[in-house]
Amino acid sequence: MGFDTSTLKYDDRGLIPCIAQDAEGGEVLMMAWMNAEAVARTLESGRVTYWSRSRQSFWIKGESSGHVQELVDLRVDCDRDCLLALVRQTGPACHTNRRSCFYTALRDGDEVELMKPMTE
Repeated sequence: MGFDTSTLKYDDRGLIPCIAQDAEGGEVLMMAWMNAEAVARTLESGRVTYWSRSRQSFWIKGESSGHVQELVDLRVDCDRDCLLALVRQTGPACHTNRRSCFYTALRDGDEVELMKPMTE
């Protein structure tokens, strides 16, 4: 018996947010959207698959960049309206070539850049 993706609470567009977190170090890497099919594909393949709202298509993380997210564990929050993907991240998770999309802090009213882009 598999996981029934219909038990999740999707928004009016049929989407649910998914936070990707490094399985070893606990660092929050990124947030993207999934629909029921993306959740099913992720669980089936072990490669994290998201739904691109701008392109209206599936995208497997790392498919073109090589910066793959291998699924270690997928968790559902208590309200069933958000997912947490524990992943093994190869290379940067952010499209800006940074380890995490959360590289800007707001401190004393200013934006502070916490990390530089990774070099290949």
